[in-house]
Amino acid sequence: MDRSRASRLLLRALMSGFSGAKTALSVFHRQQRANQENSLVSFIQTLCRDEVASPEDGALTLTVKPLVCLLPPLFKQNLLTFLYLLHPAIPVPAVLLLLKCLGEDSTPTPWVTAMVRQLERKLEVNHTDPLYSEQCSQKLKTLSERLGGFCETGGWADCFISQTEESESHARPDLSQPGTQRKRRASLDHVEADSKEMVQESKRMKMDEDVEELVEVEDEKVRLDTGGGSETPANRIHDDLPEHIRWDQSSADVFQVLNECNPNQVEMLCKMLNFPILPEDTLPKLCNGILCLSPDLSYSAAASLIRSVLLEKVSSLSEPPSRCLVTAVTSLCSRYPRPMCLAVIEPVLQDRNIGPPQTELLNRLIENCLDVHYRLLVLQMTFRVPWSEAVLSVHSLLDHKLVLSEEVFTQLTEQLISQGSQFTKSVKFAKMMLTVLTKYSSHVTAAQKHSLAGCLSLNETFLKKSLQAALKRIPDT
Repeated sequence: MDRSRASRLLLRALMSGFSGAKTALSVFHRQQRANQENSLVSFIQTLCRDEVASPEDGALTLTVKPLVCLLPPLFKQNLLTFLYLLHPAIPVPAVLLLLKCLGEDSTPTPWVTAMVRQLERKLEVNHTDPLYSEQCSQKLKTLSERLGGFCETGGWADCFISQTEESESHARPDLSQPGTQRKRRASLDHVEADSKEMVQESKRMKMDEDVEELVEVEDEKVRLDTGGGSETPANRIHDDLPEHIRWDQSSADVFQVLNECNPNQVEMLCKMLNFPILPEDTLPKLCNGILCLSPDLSYSAAASLIRSVLLEKVSSLSEPPSRCLVTAVTSLCSRYPRPMCLAVIEPVLQDRNIGPPQTELLNRLIENCLDVHYRLLVLQMTFRVPWSEAVLSVHSLLDHKLVLSEEVFTQLTEQLISQGSQFTKSVKFAKMMLTVLTKYSSHVTAAQKHSLAGCLSLNETFLKKSLQAALKRIPDT
């Protein structure tokens, strides 16, 4: 793969949303496996190339800035996270060049500022600048004053005074000066009206201070991936939701968040809102909110949501499902049939503890919600799981005369022949065999007929003679 194409793939990955850094990391690892000499130096040099920029507000002349400064803030955030994870393998001068170019950005976001300084600390070129901006520090001081802890020992003040001493000379005029105090008292009403904004700024400040901890978690995940270690457990995944998303369990608007999340974020959101442990009588209302979403959820996001909401409830059934659970499952299956097959039906079939309550619900879905295409998909799923009396109940879908390809029918007959000795006394197995020999007789080849005859000789049910007669009626072709 040539360098320009590799760079374009990395660029596209870093522009792919809030998980862009993780996507770019996967792309880069694949590129390295294909070409051991693959390097990020040329990609960084391209980003540092000067480009003509449109005039800023009030300016009349064109300006020249590095290309990286002209890209969206989200790209810069993903890029810096990506470089943080890989910086030990990148020449230090290349990283420093990129950080210098980012310093020419006239409007950096707090996240970009924090990540730049964090990378500088890792490269041991800057240990003095705090991870937060001076403006953020000033607002936090004001908030701390209002809370009564700014001028006292302990409290919020201890968190920031020591880190801001060196930047104090460049900050705005001290709020403790008499003129400033009079101005602040005169605008007290305005400050209190602004309190919500300051609280949000303080939250962003905390996020900036914690950035090192978050990226160290990601760094550990990369170490395990590149070192051949095991996968990081799901409970250590820290895929942050988009910053602009705020939710409230009592608000129906929470469902709109799902359209803005990737699958990992959907799963995390479901856990935070306790969807997996919701009482069954609340499920219809929850599903109505999901079905009202426009546009529909993506396949992967819908699968994550359905898995979080329904799988545990269906798998743990010990008695026939409640009407509320049936309503929820059938409504979601009708709208999202393929995600339902992946997230609920296949895991339930794979569960060795599957019983009559589960098969009753699965048969209801097959009968009422799945069209021929998805019934065939469920049939193929049964080829990959151990058969039991419960799984045999699901094979009633063969009664619907599916359109089977030669390959699928061959897989079915191979399963029947291999499982025949296990179900010699099973009426369900015998009925399924009879369905295959009558409704799908045109698919049976001479070799399959011979193998099936041997399988039928082991059958001990009252249907044995009917099975042998049905097999005999199939012509040898």
